[in-house]
Amino acid sequence: MRLARTPVLLLALLALAAQAEAAGGLFLRWNKCYGDGGLQSKAFACDTNAGNAFLTAGFELGVDLGQVSGNEIVLELAATGSSWPAWWAFRNPGTCRMTSMSINSVFDATSTVCVDWEQANAVAGVTAYDIGVRGANTARLVAALAMPLDLLQDLSAGQEYFAFNIFISRSKTVGAGACGGCATPVCLLLASINVTTPVLANSQKLSGPGNTVDSDFVTWQGGAGVVVGGAIGCPAATPVQQRTWGTVKALYH
Repeated sequence: MRLARTPVLLLALLALAAQAEAAGGLFLRWNKCYGDGGLQSKAFACDTNAGNAFLTAGFELGVDLGQVSGNEIVLELAATGSSWPAWWAFRNPGTCRMTSMSINSVFDATSTVCVDWEQANAVAGVTAYDIGVRGANTARLVAALAMPLDLLQDLSAGQEYFAFNIFISRSKTVGAGACGGCATPVCLLLASINVTTPVLANSQKLSGPGNTVDSDFVTWQGGAGVVVGGAIGCPAATPVQQRTWGTVKALYH
């Protein structure tokens, strides 16, 4: 015999449903913010050392959040093949292109959809770039940006906010000292952004696409067929799956 649901249980279901409906999400694109027409795929002929490619990341909150102090960022990368390309080996001493990747929080003033919540006051930096975290053909970028404590911002749900840019220099692509692997297809997945406040419990950790489909990843040289942990496709392994109202209800049947 099934017991009648109590008001407490119904309230819990409604709370979980509200969280599912207000999950927010992430955006990652080449050249511009998602809402301003950024590109999902990037191709490069690998024929010059000049210039750079750059990514722009953003987020959308599920619910309003006051006194936002920064972002904690995790970006997952995976390449086709069985090893990590030297062209994508950054930051760590001894890597082929140690200084060829950088991060900043400089907003594109031509954006009309994306909003600069930081208002040019945040400081951004990479804290780790680890190769082989989820397999020999993978890497993980961990970064953060922070606001001065006297300039914290109140943010609204449903708005695409700019978070950061990642610049990838084309140095050492051709000629003497060139690093192999520029032409290797790569998938880049914005795995999470923790939107922080001084009160840790109030922070919102976001994952998954902001458009419900594919706004949280991009490809390089057509990197749609990467294999990570036995899973095929870009993104090959999404770290966190957002719950829907249907999955919440299923827990109680």
